[in-house]
Amino acid sequence: MIRPATPSDVPEILSMIHELAAYEKAAHEVRVTEEQLRATLFGDRPAAFAHMAEHDGEVAGFMLWFLTFSTWRGTHGIYLEDLYVRPRHRGGGHGFALITELARICAERGYQRLEWSVLDWNEPSIAFYEKLGAVRQDEWLKYRLTDEPLRRLGSRRD
Repeated sequence: MIRPATPSDVPEILSMIHELAAYEKAAHEVRVTEEQLRATLFGDRPAAFAHMAEHDGEVAGFMLWFLTFSTWRGTHGIYLEDLYVRPRHRGGGHGFALITELARICAERGYQRLEWSVLDWNEPSIAFYEKLGAVRQDEWLKYRLTDEPLRRLGSRRD
């Protein structure tokens, strides 16, 4: 069963964010708190959205996503920030059901893109996404500013 997350899901979402970060060998990078997640997902102006996958009343996985905008297409799209299925539930169709729900939302709302990133070593996920018909975007390089370089640039006044 796939359903929208509720405020009571926040502790479980945070737990799975930690599980996902450990799987991706980046546990040390997680800084988000329950309070931040609650405000982001359920505050006055939600900046992101989450859905839960359940199996026999147990949380099997989740996805967290937000809206994007394409100047080329002139419409919103969805960026899938995280899709995670707990190891004991993998192979049960939960990941497929989650991403299918996002595709349904895109189609229902007239959005023309569903995008995400995957680590280059994560062969099981790459195979899963390519089986769906997703196309790797090798011509685009991803860049990121964080921490001190971001603060330094943001504090410039020239």
